[in-house]
Amino acid sequence: MKYALRVTVAAVATTVTLPFLGPGTASAAPVSTGADGGAAGAAWTATEDGPQQYPNINIQWDVPITMSDGTVLKANVYRPADASGRPIDTQTPVVVNLTPYTKLVSNLADHAGSIPGLSDLLLNLLRQIDFSGTPLSGVTDLTKAFGGGELRNFSVDRQLIKSGYAQVVVDTRGTGFSQGEWDMLRQREQQDSVEVIDWASRQPWSDGNVGMSGISYSAINQMQAAEKRPPALKAIFPIVPGSDLVQDVLAPGGGFGLTFIPLWLTAINTTKWVPDVQSLLQGKFDTQWLADRAASPLTYMDVLLNAYASVRMDDLDPRVKGMLTDFSSERQAWLGDPSRVQVPTFVVGGWHDLFTYSESKIYNDIPLPPGEKQLLMGNTYHLNSGNDYGKPGLPPRLDVLQRAWFDKWLKGIDNGIDGYGPVTLYQQGTGGWATQAGFGASAPAEEAGGYRRMYLSANRSGTANSLYDGSLTVDPDGDSTRLTVAPGLSTLCSNDAAQGTAGILSIINACGEDSRIAESNGLTFTSAPVADATTISGPIAVRLNTVQDATDGYWTVTVNDVAPDGQSTVLSSGQLMASLREIDDSASARSANGDYTDPRPYDSLARRQPTVPGEATTLDIALSGTQAVLAPGHRLRIDVFAGNFPKGLPIGPMLADTGLKPEHLQLDPNAPSFVNIPVRGNTGW
Repeated sequence: MKYALRVTVAAVATTVTLPFLGPGTASAAPVSTGADGGAAGAAWTATEDGPQQYPNINIQWDVPITMSDGTVLKANVYRPADASGRPIDTQTPVVVNLTPYTKLVSNLADHAGSIPGLSDLLLNLLRQIDFSGTPLSGVTDLTKAFGGGELRNFSVDRQLIKSGYAQVVVDTRGTGFSQGEWDMLRQREQQDSVEVIDWASRQPWSDGNVGMSGISYSAINQMQAAEKRPPALKAIFPIVPGSDLVQDVLAPGGGFGLTFIPLWLTAINTTKWVPDVQSLLQGKFDTQWLADRAASPLTYMDVLLNAYASVRMDDLDPRVKGMLTDFSSERQAWLGDPSRVQVPTFVVGGWHDLFTYSESKIYNDIPLPPGEKQLLMGNTYHLNSGNDYGKPGLPPRLDVLQRAWFDKWLKGIDNGIDGYGPVTLYQQGTGGWATQAGFGASAPAEEAGGYRRMYLSANRSGTANSLYDGSLTVDPDGDSTRLTVAPGLSTLCSNDAAQGTAGILSIINACGEDSRIAESNGLTFTSAPVADATTISGPIAVRLNTVQDATDGYWTVTVNDVAPDGQSTVLSSGQLMASLREIDDSASARSANGDYTDPRPYDSLARRQPTVPGEATTLDIALSGTQAVLAPGHRLRIDVFAGNFPKGLPIGPMLADTGLKPEHLQLDPNAPSFVNIPVRGNTGW
């Protein structure tokens, strides 16, 4: 009730004063405090949820935007309108969203969320679905994402438009109603983004200031566009963006994204065939659209099939090789450079998102002062960003944060959003949130974890029912021991399987929140209980001394929080093909003792180094940065697997090279296996 009253008071104050405030009005910005923003957060919510400046929205459907190569993209343009529905004469900022999922889907989502009475009823119903405490509590995490503002960020925010913004939703080339062949975030599509921004800034209803919004793919092209520095682009709000797309999701560590990539390609290649029915009925059907679809009916699906149908490298389609070669044009297009971003950027990510590896790195690499860049990391997967936000102690809803961000950077309203965070993190293990000055490389000394080695030991811990129950120790074993693990299917029920399905499998707690089923075919190494609350904060690296029985091997590692009752919860994970072990030191990071903290592999077929059966091979595996607190009595655990199905599966030739043979971890004091982990607090180890 206190929070509701605070929001109500803020709403009344905002409604009364808004007509008298503008970019030039001198007034003290509210002060943001804590994860929910305090009084400032309540004011942002009131601004988004309260009465807006204009009563209606005018929509222009399928507006043509001609690119420099003659290809015509189609856009829906949403503008503020008066009571009669006529668009206002005043120029406004423009928010652009480029989507491959067709703006028809965005339109349907928008209308589903704007039916008077019914929409509020549906959203409230979704917010109230609660399976907490049941084996399917993950369902709740998915449904509550809609109550966290995600739907407005994905489609159209009518409150934003009514407050004095135009919103332009564009089908990327080769998708939706746009002409051309789908370019999948490569150079031509990136140029399209720049040209769309320029077009939006030059329209008579635009004031020349452009922002970008959107989720996932639409977040990636925000980053790509900002790196190209179009003059009119003033701010972006990417939700779950990627920057290193091969290492993020296509083939992290060489393990091809078997679950997500086929589902994603199928979704885009299916929806791109949905025709513009209205143009058919009006006799204005775009025959060029049909010709373009016929020229590339199932873009990249044949590449995927070839990747698994081939058993020799020589038989691979050149496009497969291009995807997996570090110097190819495709790879260069998919490897971002956030250091080129010069506009205010609010990054929203999740600890179990598909793009977790990149999200905190994007924040750290952007050369802007804190406040002009923000990082919000939730305990979320790809599909449930913003889960349950908007409650006391939790971050404001994503649509609320986005509105405040654009009001600040596109309209010049001093609303205090630049004082939020700048780094707001869900702390795994506590259920709470932390507001910090930085994370990982940007964390100040008092927030940063101190890196230390913890060694994988053959001494039994007595804590796991795994294939082998080892220990995690301060010093390496004095004896040499060989442990064997074979490829298996226990990871069908795992946190990585949930991540690879964008969060769908997370509805099953026994998979998403507990690794004990997966560990039945894995090697586990568990520490002694921590004495006091111990924070893990930053990227993690694991070094394994391995032996293959074949010319390749597929290794996966996870870092887990083990509760006294035995529940083993994944905090972060990583994977690597042994033949793709060469590390790009120019893109990697090390701790003060010289150990890797982020050993980024080239992940390139051109740099393959087949293993020699029976000989030791050192692997350095990068795990995504994370934030967690081990409660007193909890333990740290490293899990090691020979594979990661269904999240990943090597392409055909590399899978054939593994022979699906058992793999060996050689625990040798002269070549130790260890985790380099950033910890803060009294561990008691």
